[in-house]
Amino acid sequence: MKLMELVKNGIFYLDGGTGSYLQARGLKSGEKPEMWNLTNPEEIIDLHLAYYKAGSMAVCTNTFGVNALKFDGKDGRANVSQVVTAALSCAKKARELAKAEQELFIALDIGPLGRLLAPMGDLPFENAVELFAETIRAGDKAGADFILIETMNDCYETKAAVLAAKENSSLPIFVSNVYDESENLLSGTPPEAMVAMLEGLGVDVIGLNCSVGPDKMLDILPRFTACASVPILVKPNAGLPRSENGQTVYDLGAEEFADTMKQIVLSGAAVVGGCCGTTPEYIKALVSKTADIAPLKNEKKELTVISSYTHALSFGKEPILIGERINPTGKKRFKQALKENDIGYILKEGLAQQEQGVHVLDVNVGLPEIDEAKMLVDSVSQLQGVCNLPLQIDTSNPQAMAAAMRIYNGKPMINSVNGSAESMDAIFPLAKKYGGLIVCLTLDEKGIPETAQGRLEIARRITNRAAEYGIAPKDLIFDPLALTISSDQKSAQVTLESIVLIKEELSALSSLGVSNISFGLPSRDYVTASFFTMALTAGLSAAIVNPFSVELQKAYKSYMALAGLDPSCSAYIDFAQRVTTSESLSTATASGETKDVAGGLKNAIIKGLTEEASRLSLEALSETDPLTLINEQIVPALDIVGRGFEEKTVFLPQLLMSAESAKAAFEQAKSKMPYSESQGEPVILATVKGDIHDIGKNIVKALLQNYGFNVIDLGRDVSPEAIVEAAEQNKAKLVGLSALMTTTVAAMDETIKLLKKRQPHVLTVVGGAVLTQDYADMIGADRYAHTAMDTVRYAEYVLRS
Repeated sequence: MKLMELVKNGIFYLDGGTGSYLQARGLKSGEKPEMWNLTNPEEIIDLHLAYYKAGSMAVCTNTFGVNALKFDGKDGRANVSQVVTAALSCAKKARELAKAEQELFIALDIGPLGRLLAPMGDLPFENAVELFAETIRAGDKAGADFILIETMNDCYETKAAVLAAKENSSLPIFVSNVYDESENLLSGTPPEAMVAMLEGLGVDVIGLNCSVGPDKMLDILPRFTACASVPILVKPNAGLPRSENGQTVYDLGAEEFADTMKQIVLSGAAVVGGCCGTTPEYIKALVSKTADIAPLKNEKKELTVISSYTHALSFGKEPILIGERINPTGKKRFKQALKENDIGYILKEGLAQQEQGVHVLDVNVGLPEIDEAKMLVDSVSQLQGVCNLPLQIDTSNPQAMAAAMRIYNGKPMINSVNGSAESMDAIFPLAKKYGGLIVCLTLDEKGIPETAQGRLEIARRITNRAAEYGIAPKDLIFDPLALTISSDQKSAQVTLESIVLIKEELSALSSLGVSNISFGLPSRDYVTASFFTMALTAGLSAAIVNPFSVELQKAYKSYMALAGLDPSCSAYIDFAQRVTTSESLSTATASGETKDVAGGLKNAIIKGLTEEASRLSLEALSETDPLTLINEQIVPALDIVGRGFEEKTVFLPQLLMSAESAKAAFEQAKSKMPYSESQGEPVILATVKGDIHDIGKNIVKALLQNYGFNVIDLGRDVSPEAIVEAAEQNKAKLVGLSALMTTTVAAMDETIKLLKKRQPHVLTVVGGAVLTQDYADMIGADRYAHTAMDTVRYAEYVLRS
């Protein structure tokens, strides 16, 4: 039976942890586990064989950290191909020795790179794709049966890994992410948004692993079963970690683990195993307690969904507003911004529309004089850094569309395709590869039909052609086209009838650019707003609108209240209290341009507008001394963002963009200060020996620098001796240590012991995915930082109070 048939028709058992098993067999602190494929292959074979005998139907190769950042083949070091080939050889040998009656499989295990992707970090998206691709090509060539992309805590990095898998292999793709106590990824992404993006990308299995134990995963699982159509994977840790005699151990035994895993299987998980702290004993107990359970079939969900990195947005429940302002049509200032590559202006347009309550931003930067593909990619990349709304990528250029969809952090709307064969053949392959909700214009080579029936027939033809590409009706939304009534009095009625027919005949959704209806008429908003209400009543699912139009907002808020979609009429009441008939919502001028909405330096930092923050800081310094600027504007802005991050109302990309903006402002202030005043208290940061993952450390570094601390960043894979020497040389009173992997936490313990011996006055603050307060206490750390802001608060307390 083929792999995916097994997965879809029964419980599929994966293996458990690797690091703790190898530590028990002599893996030293800071030693790369993946090197054992070459130096100690018999131990890796024994590990895989133990899992096969325990009941695992697939084992994961010992390649979690294998990439060219860690295995570059230089100066005698092993390269990626060598390590991956050896890992597959070990797994194959174990499979031969297992002599199982059932077919056994091998997963190529792919872990995170340990670097933040641009624009939040320094690793370009395509570089990340190629790093993953090199490992995947080696694994595919060496004979892996499927690819498991696991322990990913960033939505964007996950997409890079999936694209690498799709473009370099035809193997099935399983994806598992790390969710914390808030049920989000580190990047702030919830399960619904991950499912939307990953199913759009066409992965075969979706799930969660690591970070928490089975109890918490049982709580999160219903969010997956409610929206996922593909099988669901669950691989928890064996509870919470602690340190005993220099080794990492976990607080949940095999039987307790298996008891909760039984409930997880009964709740809908189809692919199960263990992560940190689990051993073959755990998998044996899991198989024993679940082997007789008939799996729940995960039914297909006919949900029309798009997503950003922070949330999924469903269509069909209530009308969706799409902001139209990022478009050069009729906007002189916007055209100027495009010609001058003024991305800051585009960002402000997006943020201003978000403040007016739109759900999606349309992004159109088409102008003959510019490189549209580059501008579209830059705009999408920067917008998704400062704004959490899903985007509608709007271009008639297939190359520009492909480039923007590739780097979009989520599942976008695609604007658009039409009924011509040329258009469908250009756009549908992109949608199939990258995922998206496709706006389908009801026109073709012959133009726009004059009747609703004619537009329906084009919609039907598009639906049928999309199916040939494997695109489901749920990923299509139809634009029946609003033509101005100034030249055709019947055009509004034809459009409204088309909305009804498309909904009734195809059970499909609809979207309109409603302002087109009033083109050429005076006081256009009056007509547009009335038509908008009529279209909503006819069943319109989404509308591209000018959110600064008071008349359109009146129509929308009133409709929502009348349609029973505004509980207690609260949104309408709030709107009515803010706007009267003589007032305007507008940050838009009479000429249609948007005013500066940055709202001063403080607000520019909060919104993550880096260029704006730098400019406003420089202007303010002509009247304000640097320290006053830092203490009264820059630091208070960071405090607001930091509190939002702690309260889970601001997410990692927003935090980092705000930190970058604060840095730009701080650099301007710093340039006006005497050198002695511009150097803050020294803080040493390092990722401990053997660990190359420095995302958390780099987040802490960015925040500490913006609070004025002098950060000495020692980088990744740093020995205890080097950390102690840096503390001595820089006379630092605080050292921050980070670790992601269970196999490297022992190095943190060694570092703290050495610091206490040679620099007893130096305080330590520790953090990382595998750490807890109890663990930090056991290794003698002075402070456990659950978040980056915890480190900042502690540094302020011990160094400045």
